[in-house]
Amino acid sequence: MNNKKIYFISGGGTGGHIYPAFTVVEKLLNDTETEKVFFIGNPKNLEYEIAQKYNNVIFLPVNVSGMPRKINITLIKWLFQLFFAYLKAIKYIKNYNPDAIFTTGGYVSAPIVLAAITLKKPYMIHDCDSVPGLVSKIAAPFAEVVSVAFENSKKILKSQNIIYNGNPVRDAFFTISKKEARKKLNINENSKVIFAMGGSQGAKTINNAMSAILKDLSSDENNYIILQTGKKNYEDLITELEQKYPEYKEKNNILIRPYFDEMVYPLKSCDIVIARAGSVSLSEIIECQAASILVPYPYAAQDHQRKNAKEMCEKGASIYLEDSDCKNIKLLEIINSILNDENKLKLMQENTKNLIKSNPTEEIVKQLKSIIK
Repeated sequence: MNNKKIYFISGGGTGGHIYPAFTVVEKLLNDTETEKVFFIGNPKNLEYEIAQKYNNVIFLPVNVSGMPRKINITLIKWLFQLFFAYLKAIKYIKNYNPDAIFTTGGYVSAPIVLAAITLKKPYMIHDCDSVPGLVSKIAAPFAEVVSVAFENSKKILKSQNIIYNGNPVRDAFFTISKKEARKKLNINENSKVIFAMGGSQGAKTINNAMSAILKDLSSDENNYIILQTGKKNYEDLITELEQKYPEYKEKNNILIRPYFDEMVYPLKSCDIVIARAGSVSLSEIIECQAASILVPYPYAAQDHQRKNAKEMCEKGASIYLEDSDCKNIKLLEIINSILNDENKLKLMQENTKNLIKSNPTEEIVKQLKSIIK
């Protein structure tokens, strides 16, 4: 008798929903008790591209977009779109009969959540931000388990079974050491490593500030500076550096890349990270026990990045810097205030370490299995 399980996973629209969902997918694919994993998403979005990298994940398309915020003809069209996506999700559940459904929120997961409620299929949700989205708020009361990445979310979501897990992160963040990561990138073990990133898309504000202070930071040979520019910003930043600081090419303590396919290596290598405050980035920063300077994206939905960042700052793990204040002199002052005070650096790193949850992905998968009837 085959007791292996079938799972539906959903979550998309933005990387903050997509990457945690696929971290859970990877864990399920490596589980001997898994029969099949289906991913429900929009074929026009990033989740479709990522799903294609997995030979044993079956992608089930739903055509749904973000909800318009104004009451007009566009909203009416969207409601019809959602209704047809919901009917398709019902069809998927009836055809494939999943044992459990897991979503990380976002508008893409709305049809499958509504279908699960209608057909009384057990489902679990995971909300990745400190400010839960609309789908999570609607889905939480009916979910068997609600998992959250930030403690603040427990005050907002209504559920009888809500668990603070932290965000799921890839196993590599638990298995690769700081020493191994630095060896991979050819960085001296005793260097003070500063890593600036703006997520997969990059962040112009952070790029501009870092390019202006790169000469100052790299003049100290004890410092090692890593900058992830984002693919679309790379050429512009290199052109600017070639004009303002052409000597950067000769420095052996600067590493500039458009993107790191294996983010674990620069993050595990660093002592200080300058970053946006997306939930996935923060979870990875926490696992790497790095001190952080957080520059939240000011136009994020529901202003969740500011709230994510402030929760980190309240724990003493981060320094908060508004996007409009992220200028070269200000940023350099903050970086130096940490680099030049060993006690401050260690305290921030220790406070970050205290936020680590014991392998959130494993816990989430255990909880997902527990809802199977």
